[in-house]
Amino acid sequence: MLLAIDTATRFASIALYDAMGVVAEQSWRSDNNHSVEVPPAIASLLAIQGAVPGDLTGVAVAKGPGSFTGLRIGMSIAKGLCMALDIPIVAVPTLDIVTFAAGDPGTPILSVLEAGRGRVCVGRYRYEEGLPLSDGDIDLVRATEWVVDAEEPVYVTGEISAALADQLLSQPDGENIAISSLAASVRRAGYLGELAWERIQNDRVDDLDTLGPLYAHYPTSGTAA
Repeated sequence: MLLAIDTATRFASIALYDAMGVVAEQSWRSDNNHSVEVPPAIASLLAIQGAVPGDLTGVAVAKGPGSFTGLRIGMSIAKGLCMALDIPIVAVPTLDIVTFAAGDPGTPILSVLEAGRGRVCVGRYRYEEGLPLSDGDIDLVRATEWVVDAEEPVYVTGEISAALADQLLSQPDGENIAISSLAASVRRAGYLGELAWERIQNDRVDDLDTLGPLYAHYPTSGTAA
């Protein structure tokens, strides 16, 4: 059984996943209180299934981009469990999780994460053989200044507020922009578990010693964004 941990932004999500699919899952708005809330949530999720940490065969974690503090906490919890239990770890880019949850809309996908200070991270994706593939670099833009190139239909998903959705749809090519619903935009660790499960089965795991978070930008002060 695999444990999936996503603390990349103010939303936290954990899930248990096995060969049958999602066994249990919990997602909530943490508001950067991950270090206090996530460990007991993991213990509770295991208890609901009558399981203990020793039943885990691997841990998946959202790699980033995301908030500095959130990513570090999730990575630390995941690595600590893997070291203690001697099990493999798989790190999945956060925007891959967002895109996988959206499914294949048959158009390019723009996946979005909140980046703090009014900014968003945006990754462009396409689907091949049922899996999302990154189609360029991750952009870090101010949300109020973000203009989507939508000469052709594009699907936007992820952390899109109602205000940002209205802004995008009011752009000149807004009729070519489709946006996921607010409920569908919540990242679920079950999707992280599904992506990681396939990798673990094929022994495509990460190096516990060298693995670290992926940041879209770096702090300019001593505080984390």
